Amino acid sequence: MSEDMVSLSPVRTIGGVASAGLLLAGGAWVVRAVWELRLAGAGVPAGGVPDQGGGRHRPLTSLENGYHVVSSVGGVVTFVCAVVFLMWLGRVRDNARLLSGQAPRYSGIWVLVGWVIPLGNLWIPRRIIADAFRDSAPERRLPWVVNVWWGFWLVGLVSGVGLINRNSTDELIARSYGNVWPLVLSDLAFVGAAVAGAFVVRAVTRVQVAREGEGFVEVRAGAHV
Repeated sequence: MSEDMVSLSPVRTIGGVASAGLLLAGGAWVVRAVWELRLAGAGVPAGGVPDQGGGRHRPLTSLENGYHVVSSVGGVVTFVCAVVFLMWLGRVRDNARLLSGQAPRYSGIWVLVGWVIPLGNLWIPRRIIADAFRDSAPERRLPWVVNVWWGFWLVGLVSGVGLINRNSTDELIARSYGNVWPLVLSDLAFVGAAVAGAFVVRAVTRVQVAREGEGFVEVRAGAHV
């Protein structure tokens, strides 16, 4: 089997941006949780909830309007963070493939679809990251923060609220006026996943940057799969 000399794709910069983005997204969801608690504390206005059924909506209060702004900004920040994170994940996966000389467990498309395939999304993304770390530094143990990150992510995923919810913003406002704690706990699970995820990104990036320092690496042709 033939061998080639290749250089790894740089990951230091995109890893730093992905890590910072995760922390920023986590901060945005802290603000969201605080706003939901403010809504719960204020109680339902005399006019009732914003969505009054039959296509009728009353004017928003300043607090409710603020929640719309917080939700919109948080959504944009989270989307941008997700795009950068997936770019980083694809790059470290490809580097790990070159370093190990083995075809990865999952093809490149799973970097995207692994997050949305029912049942598969319960383990595939974690395995992709774990494989990237182990193939980059086989002599080192998988950092414990990977499991912390994935645990927080699963809590948010199975809760059906927070990041994964399908409710409109007005429906979330109504839920805040009712039983706010499921919303807040799901938000905090996402915050935990974001913060732990930032450390996961740093851990995987760090081991690959160390391998970048070795210059060109020798890989087998089987790695180009």
